[in-house]
Amino acid sequence: MCSSYLQLKVSNDIIGIEYTATLKNVYALALGITHGLGYGDNFQSILICNSTREMDCFIKKISKNKRNINHSAYLADLLVTAYSLFSRNRRFLNMIGRGYTVKGAQMEMSMVAEGYYASKSAFKVSQKIKTNTPIIDSVYHILYLKKSPKKIFKKLTKN
Repeated sequence: MCSSYLQLKVSNDIIGIEYTATLKNVYALALGITHGLGYGDNFQSILICNSTREMDCFIKKISKNKRNINHSAYLADLLVTAYSLFSRNRRFLNMIGRGYTVKGAQMEMSMVAEGYYASKSAFKVSQKIKTNTPIIDSVYHILYLKKSPKKIFKKLTKN
């Protein structure tokens, strides 16, 4: 199905696309944290590139389907969620990066930031499948183990 502004494609990678739809929220949280901490555009663009690579490795461990992570179902969804000023996930962690508590940020928002819950699930799955996910791990440690965003991202930049 096509129109002048939209082209739909059929994919047999249901599992990969479903995981991408969840993981993109976690990576948007990471971007929101860095924005709240005052990291610039260059760092944020590298973070998204590394997020794409991490997401690809994660999904490959889950499903062996052939995929191109640069196709719109994967990459475009990640980019719009991470960079949109209307992204709930980015806004939520932007507040965390500026010093809000999780509870404080949740109370400030009128909508749910899905990435908060997704980060815990993604962390557990990454541990189970034994894949290296430093960005997911960072978000999890900040949200659930109450680690300092500043210290966690400083450590992440040294890896």
